[in-house]
Amino acid sequence: MLAQLVRRLGLMLFTVWGALTLTFVILRLAPGDQATVQLGPDATAAEVEALRSDLGLDRPLPVQYLDYLGSAVTGDFGRSYRFRESAMTVILERFPATVVLALTATLLALVIGVLLGILAGRAPGKLADRAISGITLVMQAVPPFWSGIMLILLMALTLRLLPSAGSGDLRHLVLPAVTLAIPFTALVARITRSSVAEVTTEPYLLTARSKGLTERAVLGRHALRNAMIPVVTIVSLHIGTLMGGAVIVEQVFAWEGVGSLLVSAVGNRDYAIVQGATVLFAIIVVTMNLLADVLNARLDPRIRVGGAS
Repeated sequence: MLAQLVRRLGLMLFTVWGALTLTFVILRLAPGDQATVQLGPDATAAEVEALRSDLGLDRPLPVQYLDYLGSAVTGDFGRSYRFRESAMTVILERFPATVVLALTATLLALVIGVLLGILAGRAPGKLADRAISGITLVMQAVPPFWSGIMLILLMALTLRLLPSAGSGDLRHLVLPAVTLAIPFTALVARITRSSVAEVTTEPYLLTARSKGLTERAVLGRHALRNAMIPVVTIVSLHIGTLMGGAVIVEQVFAWEGVGSLLVSAVGNRDYAIVQGATVLFAIIVVTMNLLADVLNARLDPRIRVGGAS
């Protein structure tokens, strides 16, 4: 088990290093110049060169890369020229808003998705199964930016029940959280449906029914434990994806999280913000991957036995 954990930690470090390297390369290959963007079109050539020297952009790329890796190890991605302070400080100030949005969407997706999946999986091929499968297929196919705009038109502009954008109280959270949860709900429902439909035919459930247990007891005590293993895996892995998907949703609803900050930083070539936010998302994804393995081992003893052997 210890050897497996060491391998996973090594893979996590390799993934984060890959994200660091890829971000560095893409930003340096992008057209334009950071110094010119910061100073504006009226800056003289001497001013641009002075700023390039101050930012270290005049040094060879391998030297820039090594300096960048050395600083990143300590969590120092430089100063944001737009906010005039440490990039990581700016990112961490926005991070709670993104976490709240992602966790709220996850909770909505879990509650609704699992309930829909159980209803569909209990009677495969029946009317409820076909209806839920059709609905979830549409939910998964609709892009978040379109569903977000439709929700704004309906709930904010037509019915005037909720604010259309911004970050303030819980009312501002409803529309972006629902928008982010829609495709995730469909995914959870479809995974749950397949798992429930598969485990309901297992012999141990027939044995439980033969003992006189009610269908609710059979489903709750025996079927759902095994059916939830793939659901837990998907949810754990998808939380990192939700963080990335929040970039679009935060833009649509002007939600002041890391996603909207990252988009504006890319447009303004604020290297420090882009690099810090990208690495933060990479760390979240690999951490959730490790958490998925741990949770699966807790749910299924066979996984622990396999890892120990």
